[in-house]
This record gives sequence, structure tokens and C-alpha cells, in this order.
Amino acid sequence: MQNNDDLINSILNDLDTKKEQPQPEPKQDIPAAAQPEQPVQRSSAPPLRQLRPVHERRLKPENQTGYQQPQPMNAPPYPQPDYPGQPENGGVPVRGMETAPPRKHKKKKKQRSRLPGVLILTTFIFAVSICLSMVIIAFGKDMLGIGKSDANKLINIPEGATTEQIATLLKDEGIIKSPKCFLLFSSLRKSDTAYIAGEHFIRPNMAYEEIIYELTNISTEQSVSVEVTFPEGLNIYEIADILEKNNVCNADEFVFYFNSGGFGFEFEDKLPSDTTLKLNRMEGYCFPDTYYFYENMEPEKVCQKIYYNFNSKMTEERYKKMEDMGLSLDQLVTLASIVQKEAPNADSMKMVASIFLNRLRNPAEFGGKLQSDPTTNYANDVVKPHLELYNKNMIDAYDTYIGTGLPPGAICNPGIEAIDAVLENFPTDYYYFAANIYTGVTLYAKTLDEHNENLAEIDRQYEEYYEASRAAELEAQNE
Repeated sequence: MQNNDDLINSILNDLDTKKEQPQPEPKQDIPAAAQPEQPVQRSSAPPLRQLRPVHERRLKPENQTGYQQPQPMNAPPYPQPDYPGQPENGGVPVRGMETAPPRKHKKKKKQRSRLPGVLILTTFIFAVSICLSMVIIAFGKDMLGIGKSDANKLINIPEGATTEQIATLLKDEGIIKSPKCFLLFSSLRKSDTAYIAGEHFIRPNMAYEEIIYELTNISTEQSVSVEVTFPEGLNIYEIADILEKNNVCNADEFVFYFNSGGFGFEFEDKLPSDTTLKLNRMEGYCFPDTYYFYENMEPEKVCQKIYYNFNSKMTEERYKKMEDMGLSLDQLVTLASIVQKEAPNADSMKMVASIFLNRLRNPAEFGGKLQSDPTTNYANDVVKPHLELYNKNMIDAYDTYIGTGLPPGAICNPGIEAIDAVLENFPTDYYYFAANIYTGVTLYAKTLDEHNENLAEIDRQYEEYYEASRAAELEAQNE
């Protein structure tokens, strides 16, 4: 019994001891201003100065993104949550034990070098300066005519042409490169209303000042004007003689410069490069017409006026017909020259042209030979006398009774009627023709037999003509 009493007394004493210890008051939601000041409770833990240094007490976070935020040394006590790892020091937290939010480290901005930008800007300015300099130099050379050809160019200004049209014409002819620059210069010179219509000879190496002067003034260098007419069917030597007789230029110099060409006209680009068997490269392109020259004129200027006339006659429509027929320009002019010599008049030209086209398209009928008498005459009367060295191949090539196909070049300078007669491509079944040179009547045939009958008829007509002529003479004598 005594033991039981002692055990009961011991338990009661323990209970009394616990009652005497102060119990924490429950936390109430009281505004901060209304809460009484609480005495600072000191922990029974050892002083902080006896703890390990801060750098030894920090815990490394698991995610390596931050560190535990230390608490102030004089922080008041507060209830600590029950979580694993809470130190057993009477409930007072130790600085560095809590996990702090990750700290964002500011990256230091690297200072970028300004040198590349400066180099790019300098290069750009340098390139722009070079381009502007080149443009200014190019315009300056164009205005002064530096580095250009000194060959004369024939410029024909239309009546009532504006300065803009004249500038465009000069550019198309290769005289200037910048029409806008010429317009500005002409405006500064106040020459927009002073340009004279008609033909002018301009050199590309002339300065704008000289060009404007030439186009606004009448040339007085050659005061004596000469009117010259070239009939259809003449060869180049006959035309050269006409020019020399009219004191326009020397005949030999004219033939030389006319065959040289290279004046920049459109039709020149369509000429063949192989002229081995040609006696005169430009035979056939001395267009028959009436021209106005000056006495003692430069042969180059004379040639350009004739070139200009031929170039103006060859329109786009004529070129289109020529291409549709499968003919080159040289073939067209060569065939037209034969038609010019063979046909007695313009009315019969399309029929004669049709016959020669039929012979060319059906070479089996004549063995590939055109058999034109005027070609034989040209070979013997023109080619042979003007050869420095005898060339049988060239002579035979021009004679269509010996050579096949068209001759290597024209046998005269045809007019526009002969050229258009070929381009008309008139369809017929005829292969032969015979003309009465006195009456101008031409007879056509499909076969050789018919042709022989036509020749007999023409001979009969000739006999009648001769008899009538003799009778007229006798009657005149008797009177």
C-alpha cells in the first residue's frame, strides 16, 4: 500500500509542476496597432556567437538556383512550422536554414565595338562617291564629245519637231547618250525654238554647244547647190561618173566610200558578211532618185545621203514580206535588179518577177539556171573591165547562163517598182517571157514550145516595124 501511495503522490507532483509552467496564449486576429507589446523571449539555445561561421552553416539548395536567406540577429521569436530538418535549439531558427527564393544574377552587357559600323558607313559613303563621280564624268564626256567617233552622221530633223524629239533622234543615231541632259542644256541655251528642219551632218565627237549650233544654223561652207538625178537601172560606176561630172565629188572616191559603208543604218545590219565573189559590195543600194548635193562635197556625206534614202524606203512592211518569202535583203535587191533590166516597163515587172521566182523554186526546169541576158552583159561589160586580176569564178557567177541560182550581187541599182514587184510574189504558171522592145508588149509562156512561138511572133512584129520604118523614110525622101 505504501508503494502505491508513493506512486500516486509522484504522479500528482508531476501534474502540479506542469500546471506551474506558463502556457502559450492562443493567437488571435487583432490588428497590429491593438496588440500589446510582447516581451522578448530569449531562447535557451547557446548564444549565436558560439555557432559556426555563416558560410559553414549555409545549406546548398537542391536545385542550385538560390541559397537560404539568413534571419536578422535580433529577430523576435515566432512559432516555427514543424518540417523536417528543424534544428533542436528550443524552436529558434538559425540563420541560413530557410530556403530563399532564387536570386537573379544580372549579366553584364558586353560593350560592342563601334569599329564594324564605322567601316560599313565609310565603305558605303566611298562607294556612293565613286558612283556619283563616274556618273558626272560620263555626263561630262558626253557633253564635251570626248572619246567618240569623228565620222559624220546625217541627221534629218522633221518639220515641227520638238526639242525632246530631236534629243531622242540624236540618241538613236548614236550622237548623244543622255537626251535629258541635252534637253537641259538646250533649255539653258534658249534654243528650243531655233532648230532648223532638214538634213544636218553631225559628228558624235562634237560638244553639245557645237551640235546645237549646227542644228540651229544654215551651213554656208558649200554655197553652190547641185541637183542630181539617178535613173533606175544604172550601175555604181555610171552613178559615180554623174557625180563627178556635176562637180559633187571624185568618182573613184565615191565608189570606195560607198562600198565601205559602215554608217550605222538599219539595212546595213542585214547585209551578208561573205562578199568573196562580189565585184562591188554595195551594188544595188544606190537608190535611184533626185538628190541635192553641194559642189566639192565630201564623198562620205554624199554616200550617207544615198544610204539614208534607201534605208527610208525599206519599211517594216517590206521587210515583213521579204521574210515571209524566205529572201534575204541581198537576194531581194539582186532579183529586183534583174527584173529592172528585163522588164520593159513597170506594168510587166510583177509578171517578170513571178517567172524568175518560178525558175528559182523549180530548178529542174532550167537546170537551176535563170538564163537572164542582162546578167551575161554585166559579167562581160562591167565585171571583166574592173577586175584588177582576172577572176573566172566571179565572171561565171554573174552570168546566169553559166552559174546557177542568183548571181552573187546585183547587176544594177533597181527602183522601188522593181523591188515591190518581187515582194508582190504574184502567182503564175509561166516560165518564159519575150518582150517587144519597140512596143513594150511582153508575151508569156508556160512551155518552151509556146515560148518559141512567141519569139516568132515578136520577130514578125519587128519585120513589120522595120518595113514601116523604111517606107516612111522613102516617102520622106520622095517629098
